[in-house]
Amino acid sequence: MQRKIEVCLTPALIDLYAIENSIVVVIDILRATSSMVYGIDNGAQAIIPVAQVEECMNYAGKGYLLAAERNGEVVEGYDFGNSPFSYTAEKVAGKTIVLTTTNGTKALHLARKRASQVVIGSFLNLEALCEWLKTQEKDVLLLCAGWKDQFNLEDTIFAGAVVNQLRSGFTHYDDASVAAEDLYLLAKDDLRAYIHKSSHSHRMVALNIEEDVKFCLQINICQTIPVLEGDQLVALKTGL
Repeated sequence: MQRKIEVCLTPALIDLYAIENSIVVVIDILRATSSMVYGIDNGAQAIIPVAQVEECMNYAGKGYLLAAERNGEVVEGYDFGNSPFSYTAEKVAGKTIVLTTTNGTKALHLARKRASQVVIGSFLNLEALCEWLKTQEKDVLLLCAGWKDQFNLEDTIFAGAVVNQLRSGFTHYDDASVAAEDLYLLAKDDLRAYIHKSSHSHRMVALNIEEDVKFCLQINICQTIPVLEGDQLVALKTGL
């Protein structure tokens, strides 16, 4: 089978891609998809991604943990935002989290409209994700959440890391994949130093959450791949 791998550099471009038969990997490294992976890996029963803060509040009083982030900060009145340190086993094991973020949950909702399957990627589960994708007989679209529909470095670099591991198994790949892989090869020896150039990294420094950035750039500390089933992210049963 001839498979293609493509990189969508921002959610604003997703309508240009035919994804009805594709696995879409949603990527929001700082910090939504990193926290999703970490939370599910730590035993969260499910994460319900919602697009708007108001939707999140609809779940209040029903036994869910409510998480809302806008512009890098926790929305007032919610249990937490999208810091990975809020998704430890002590806090989330056995629980369902309702989550809305500035970029990641928006990208997820755009993908779910047409994709054959939607999974979540981060540096934390890079190897597990790539090993699973190698076994699937479907095209792959790597969807970078970006920042408010604009391109960003960290999501593209992660997409490049996936391309770097998968490209030999795919017949077709696009120029965005080539560019993403080149960026990853430039950055891979010191991800933090390279991503320090990014605008979002500077935002996070201003918010004094450098530890979150460092955490999200750890590689292969999780084995779980969150997959969207209905309106919930749950742990994918890979059979690997």
